Amino acid sequence: MAIERTDRLNSLLKEVISEVIRRDVRNPHVTELVTVTRVQISKDLHYAKVFISVIGTEQDKAETLAALKSAAGFIAVNASQKVVMRYFPELNFKLDDSVDKHMRIEELLGEITKERESRQGDSSDHDQQEP
Repeated sequence: MAIERTDRLNSLLKEVISEVIRRDVRNPHVTELVTVTRVQISKDLHYAKVFISVIGTEQDKAETLAALKSAAGFIAVNASQKVVMRYFPELNFKLDDSVDKHMRIEELLGEITKERESRQGDSSDHDQQEP
């Protein structure tokens, strides 16, 4: 039962924090290319890791993460007005590199597919040339 409650709370916090970032955070380093991918709240509900994905260069990612970390208190205050909790958790923003890893895997799979196709094309050309 506690796990189910934590999962629901993680999902709710993800939505609310996303909305606060999108609507209320006024920082040039926080663009619309920021996505909250997941939230992981601690068992005592006092701390929450907020995983974000940023589309852009490594510098864009670092600047966005720094801006969100500096605005964590502001984000928590605004989000706490929308979520009824005895204590609103302290937010700790982290980059979620799973999206980058997924894109890299897709890229590698594409390269493997192209290589296989070129090898099959080469072997069929070679088979046709032999008598």
